[in-house]
Amino acid sequence: MLSQIVRPMVRTQIRLLANSQATRPVLIKTIVQWLGFLGVEAQVTQLDAQTNQIQVSLKVCKPEACDPYDWEQILGKLGHNLMAGNVEQSLSSFNPQQQKQLQRLLAYLIQVGNPDKTVDWSEIYPQLQPIGFDEETLQGINAALKVPQSLELLMENLDADVAAVALPKAVSIALLDRQVNSYEDQALSFLLEAMKRSGAAVT
Repeated sequence: MLSQIVRPMVRTQIRLLANSQATRPVLIKTIVQWLGFLGVEAQVTQLDAQTNQIQVSLKVCKPEACDPYDWEQILGKLGHNLMAGNVEQSLSSFNPQQQKQLQRLLAYLIQVGNPDKTVDWSEIYPQLQPIGFDEETLQGINAALKVPQSLELLMENLDADVAAVALPKAVSIALLDRQVNSYEDQALSFLLEAMKRSGAAVT
């Protein structure tokens, strides 16, 4: 439903930009306006056309819906982790227990994505590869898919680092069919709460 609303608006805006005599200021205003819809106050600091792409640099203030503590945590971790690796490197640093937790969580998301249908690994495997899993993680997910997973058991003693890495991956898996059902929504909510509890414990 959201895409049905947004895409016509994007097409209209692109046509307006193409016909504008002041494309740069109009595009800058448009970017700021669209981020404003999300409650994000942003300032465009650079905008350049390079070959067939537009390069944009932004300065973003704390979103309206963002808790001040969460924002401080984001800024602090970004500053601390300027040289840190990507998610795949985080996966490789997990111990075997953390890796198993992650694999079982993601297997659960796949199982409940279509609860009335048996998971076909040959069908789901090529869909998981672009999400950014290494082969070891993929095979671990495949093994976890062979037994029913319980969300309640998975959430017991869930490692906060696992929850942080699992959440964006879980969102990607839930959106493979372009919709999120109630089971997937509950799992995503639990992952988010696990991260919040971890943050509260630090304070």
